[in-house]
Amino acid sequence: MNPSRRWADWTARDFADLQASGRAAQAIAVLPIAAIEQHGPHLPVSVDTTLVDGVIDACLPHLKPDATVLFLPTQAVGKSNEHARYAGTLTLSADTLHAIWMELGACVARAGIGKLVLLNSHGGQVALMETVARDLRVAHSFVVVSTNWFTLPMAPAVRALFTDEEHRFGIHAGDVETSMMLALAPHTVHMDAAREFPNAMAERARDYPLLGSGAGKVAWQAQDLNTWGAAGDATGASAAKGQAVIDDAARQLAALLHEVDRLPPHTVTEQTVWRSA
Repeated sequence: MNPSRRWADWTARDFADLQASGRAAQAIAVLPIAAIEQHGPHLPVSVDTTLVDGVIDACLPHLKPDATVLFLPTQAVGKSNEHARYAGTLTLSADTLHAIWMELGACVARAGIGKLVLLNSHGGQVALMETVARDLRVAHSFVVVSTNWFTLPMAPAVRALFTDEEHRFGIHAGDVETSMMLALAPHTVHMDAAREFPNAMAERARDYPLLGSGAGKVAWQAQDLNTWGAAGDATGASAAKGQAVIDDAARQLAALLHEVDRLPPHTVTEQTVWRSA
């Protein structure tokens, strides 16, 4: 079997051989979904794409040889209309992205692959990803899992590298993302422009406890949080901290994929107590 973990490296014969071997139903396709959007004055618009690709690259050595995991090409443009006020942002509508991800999922199903993981790198499209995951399961009766690299569990030692305030409110181009970019693409980072970008959510959380706790969510655009289009303190970022986050996320992603690999075929079923047409 082709040893590459990259879908694009396989030939049509490789996919046919996988089907003939009877292993396709347990194989996992991973669709990385990212964004091209502004990240303040100090980071490039490629951040979300660079980060998910970096986590995937670091994940590969942790995957078990007997687990068939294929990473589809990263979908770089996502739903980024919350950043549309800033030049350089590329965005697609929710309807367009829903259609694209559904059609890519259909291609995976036609290849006989039994499991699909949607791996997201952009907070602005989490809800859409979860909707697509459900719709794909309904349409194709295969196992679909949705996840975000940034919601995977973080080891306590890695979490301690950043303040609690930064974990909660440094959600865009702050310490975590800037550190990761320093580790992955330092030539694209302008630390001379890095600063503390206070997040308006922090003040709101003090005055409005239910809204601050997430019991109610205020719809926002990036400029509502900070007019620089960033949120968090980027001044203390370092490549060492960024690499620690990448390595930790990579191990957690591998662990998640191994759990998906163990899921049995009957995880999804069309059987009900009352049969319907």
